Amino acid sequence: MFESVLTLLAEHDDLQSQLADPELHANPARSKKVNRRYAELSRIIAAYYEWKEVDDNLEAARELADEDAAFAEEIPDLVEQLDVTAEKLRRLLIPRDELDARDVIMEIKMGEGGAESALFAADLLRMYLHYAESNRWKTEIIEQTSSDLGGIKDIQLAIKGNSSDPAEGVWAHLKYEGGVHRVQRVPATESQGRIHTSAAGVLVFPEVDEPEEVELHPNDLKIDVYRSSGPGGQSVNTTDSAVRITHLPTGIVVAMQNEKSQLQNKEAGMRVLRARVLARQQEEIDAAASLVRKGQIRTMDRSERIRTYNFPENRIADHRTGYKAYNLDAVMNGALGPVIDSCIHADEETRLAELGDPE
Repeated sequence: MFESVLTLLAEHDDLQSQLADPELHANPARSKKVNRRYAELSRIIAAYYEWKEVDDNLEAARELADEDAAFAEEIPDLVEQLDVTAEKLRRLLIPRDELDARDVIMEIKMGEGGAESALFAADLLRMYLHYAESNRWKTEIIEQTSSDLGGIKDIQLAIKGNSSDPAEGVWAHLKYEGGVHRVQRVPATESQGRIHTSAAGVLVFPEVDEPEEVELHPNDLKIDVYRSSGPGGQSVNTTDSAVRITHLPTGIVVAMQNEKSQLQNKEAGMRVLRARVLARQQEEIDAAASLVRKGQIRTMDRSERIRTYNFPENRIADHRTGYKAYNLDAVMNGALGPVIDSCIHADEETRLAELGDPE
């Protein structure tokens, strides 16, 4: 069983040799790629040896069962352990999204609901910041447009991980968050105590490792500069520091005005633009490869309503996986793990069904 792991063992040994070569570390991009693959295979190899040990113990127990009743008594437990370790290994053998180890750029935008939507967008931001903190991820606000009452009209947030293991990557977890998030509650602006429904949108893009990874030809870019508005320092409304970049082939537009200098805003804009272009390229690859499988959890439809946050009932529900819990207060404080795990598990189930028996 699991003969396919034998080729992975050989690849793992080869990667280990590469990591011992000082020349590899002179190339940061190549080193990062090798480290990620090595971390991914290390998890698989460890699970394989765990399964093999149980399998060997079970075989030995069956051989000695007739001679010693103690071995016969071990067989049921070993059979159960074998099933558990085999299932763990099967899931690890599912081909991973090659972007799983990436950091991400997340955008949160107010939607239907006016001021209440902007307040909910701010709540979502705090939720993701707390979730990132619980995972010891670093966060950086790239661009933010605030609204009245402490809400957020639009924010772009970079989230950086701390592991080369794709299974622990930021993209591996947050890629499922893209879509429309709906909230049901009594708004702070509601004097009659009536429950309103509003929404905010979340977009998630894998961050580009190296600028050269996504080619952005100058002739494909239309760059406009204009005067900033809102917070941003003494230069606001006095210099043309804000930058709008349009990628002509895709029509993707990025605008930045948070920084005081035009150069800083341009650099931030290019960073976000590369992430968006990379995401667009990957979506096209995924669509061509899988014909957008019906059970796909990470949808390419940015208008899909993925989750409802019902404050009066303290209930959170994910409409893609059927997950439901009555701990919304904890989730809004960053306890998002079980919700995301439901998406990961559902995606694995779909991939397992498509893959068949990997043994």
